[in-house]
This record gives sequence, C-alpha cells and structure tokens, in this order.
Amino acid sequence: MALVAGVDSSTQSCKVVIRDADTGRLVRQGRASHPEGTEVHPDAWWQALRAALEQAGGLADVAALSVGGQQHGMVCLDAGGNVVRPALLWNDTRSAPAAADLVAELGAGYWAEAVGSVPVASLTVTKLRWLAEHEPDNAARTAAVCLPHDWLSWKLAGARELAELVTDRSDASGTGYFDGRSNRYRTDLLVRGLGHEAMLPRVAGPAEAAAEVAGNAGSLLIGPGAGDNAAGALGVQVGENVLVSLGTSGVACARSDMQPADPSGLVAGFSDATGAFLPLVCTLNAARVLDATARLLGVSLAELGVLALAAEPGAGGVTMVPYLEGERTPNLPNATGAVHGLTLANSQPANLARAAIEGMLCGLAAGLDALVAQGVSAPGVHLIGGAAQSEAVCRIAPSVFGVAVTVPRPGEYVADGAARQAAWVLTGTAQPPDWELTGTASFEAASTAGLRERYADAAAKHLSR
Repeated sequence: MALVAGVDSSTQSCKVVIRDADTGRLVRQGRASHPEGTEVHPDAWWQALRAALEQAGGLADVAALSVGGQQHGMVCLDAGGNVVRPALLWNDTRSAPAAADLVAELGAGYWAEAVGSVPVASLTVTKLRWLAEHEPDNAARTAAVCLPHDWLSWKLAGARELAELVTDRSDASGTGYFDGRSNRYRTDLLVRGLGHEAMLPRVAGPAEAAAEVAGNAGSLLIGPGAGDNAAGALGVQVGENVLVSLGTSGVACARSDMQPADPSGLVAGFSDATGAFLPLVCTLNAARVLDATARLLGVSLAELGVLALAAEPGAGGVTMVPYLEGERTPNLPNATGAVHGLTLANSQPANLARAAIEGMLCGLAAGLDALVAQGVSAPGVHLIGGAAQSEAVCRIAPSVFGVAVTVPRPGEYVADGAARQAAWVLTGTAQPPDWELTGTASFEAASTAGLRERYADAAAKHLSR
C-alpha cells in the first residue's frame, strides 16, 4: 500500500493528511496553527509544516507529497535564498493604491486579456509595486519572487539554489504576471510591479514531479503543488458544478476549458490543477461574518444557526451588506458593512442572524452570476469550508443560489486535493485517481424569493452614500 501526503498551508493553519494512494483512505493527519496577521515571515509556515508532519507521523513511509497553499502571498528572496522581508498575504490591502495605479497605467481590458485578471490588492504584482514604492531597498535586494506553496516545496526538497524553485499553473495564475493560455510568465508585467527582473519558479506540469528527495526509507516525490482553490477543486472532484468555499474568504469557482477575460475585474481567470482553467470570484468576507454576528448577539455559532432558521426567508426585510473587512468583489478595499431595513417590528435577533447568513451567501451568488456571464455552466453548487458545517447555511444556500447544493462531509479538501495530486504524480496516469467521496448531503433548489435583488439594491444604496 503506497501512501501519499497532502499539505494545506492556509492563512490560519497548516494541515497534513496522509492517504492511501489507490483508494484515498485517510491513514493519519496532523495540524499546526499559523500566526495571525496579514504579514507573516515564511519561517512560521515552515515551523508549522514540520509540526503538522510530526503530528501526522512523519514521512518515512510516504512515497509522494504535494503542497496546496494560500494564493498570492509575496515571498521575496535575495540572491542567497534568504527571505528579504515578511510575506504580505493575500488579504493585506495596503497594496490597493498600487493596484489602482497598475490598472490606470495599462487599462483593465489590457490586464484581463494579458493574464486573465484585473489587478486588485490581493494579487502578487500589486504587492511588488507596493514594495518598490515603500521599501525600495528591499525591492532592490529581491532576486527571486515565489509564493507560499512554492517556498514550502523548495524547503521540503532541501533546495538551496533559486533555480530549483518550482510552482504550478494554478498558483502562478494568481500572481498577475502569468498567462495560463501560453503557460508563460509576462516578465514585462513583473518588472512593471517590482521595477526590475527577478527569477521566478519554473512552472511544472499538473502531474510532474518537482523534486525527488532521497531518504533512509526510500525516495519521496514532491509534486508541483497548487493554489488552495485549485487544490480544493481537485479534492472535492467538483466536475461540472461550481465550487463555493466559505472560509476566511468566500470563493466561487468552476473548471473551464477557456481562460476568461473579464475587464470588470469580477472574475479572475485563474488556471486549475489539471491543465484547464478555474474562473474564480473571491470575496473577502465569508465565515467571519458569522463570527462577528454571533459576537454581536452574544451567542455561539450553533445558536446563531438556530436563530437564523427561526426567521422567515428574507429576514423580515433586514438586509446585511457584509463588507466588514473591505471587499475584493466588488473591489472596495476601504468599504465597511451595513445593515439595511431595520424597523421596530423586525429588530429581532433571529432576523439579524438570518440576514448575516443571507448577506454572506448573496455576495457569493453575485459572483456566481458573474461566472455564468463568462460562459461558465452552473447546474449545481458544491459547498465546502468552515461555514458549510452550519446547518442553517446549508439550508439557506439553495434559496440564495437558486440551484441544488451538495455538501460533502466536512474535511480538509485542500490537503485532500494536494494528496490526490501526489497520487497522480506517483502513478503517472493520464488523469488523477478517482477517490470515492462518502457522506455527502444534498439540498434541493429553492426559490430565491427576491433575496438577491434586495441584497443588490441594499449594496447599491450603501455604496452611494
């Protein structure tokens, strides 16, 4: 029985799963926390990965490993391979003015056509422009730029040379200087951000071994890895449905044969982990909207769900626009949240609880509409992430999305997707292995009852203040 390992180095923690390469059966797992903040030294990720691997029983009997990681994070290395400064994470919005400048310089349509995405604060190229403008000495020291999963794979391989950095299409496509159609970097756009050329990781194929590490118990193959969203799609085996993930951020994405070019910037034309594309919409505000509302009401998350299901659809006319940490879709990094429609009659905890869930989901539903406008089919939704463990979220989601919703059993789907990729690398088959997903729940499509229209109206009023 060959074993494979999958790693999810996310914003909040590092998770490791070790699975049977043939069946996907979970053998063991481990976890370690990451420090909070939007600026983190990569050494913290390395320490967490080592701790999670130790908790998972190590790699002595593991044949292949792949790393899934949070996208966009700016990891700058000097000529000796040393980290230049703490990495700016995807949710660090200080680069919003730099993003606006980059769009103004070339135009939104140019960026959408060139790399599939219009720059927003999360993309790596905008963080490099911020670095060049605010820390020119650090920018000048930067000899190579990589992403969190690239850096961890490089460390696992015991590599020392910058030329040994390897990434994959999915993570490269979130930088703002990679064209997934030609599978080539746009070094002119890298220079526009950083101010000079720098070494970039080699882009490996979907099932290509990025490195092979010799050990006492045999060699360990290291796969190309993937961005977290692409790894999650691989882990869920999403097929034709749209994958909606409700974690720290909210994500709606779907596999496509074409890279979209949306000049509005709503849809990012990312690549997936199989050689195709992964059109994606991301919101900054997802599960933490529920955390904040639960704190406001003085209840637990479970109690918040009970309250929400006690309210009627539409929350008695209460609508929440949950831009609690700014927003990425729409691109409003300095926006704040708001509650609309409060009256003496509807000012009830249950209505506020339901409005929080409906508002969070309506933001993703708007993203779903944007995907459809780019030619993506949306016959159904796979719902994953921490907030998908809420019964209230699962039961309310079909009335917001207007399609059937399937909720897989809670799991570490990014790590699972990385493990599935590792098995693909190990077996060398034409397609990744089929692993049976068990314990899924289905919720039938329900009428949206004007929820999305009312949410859109409230958002427009909020933003016109």
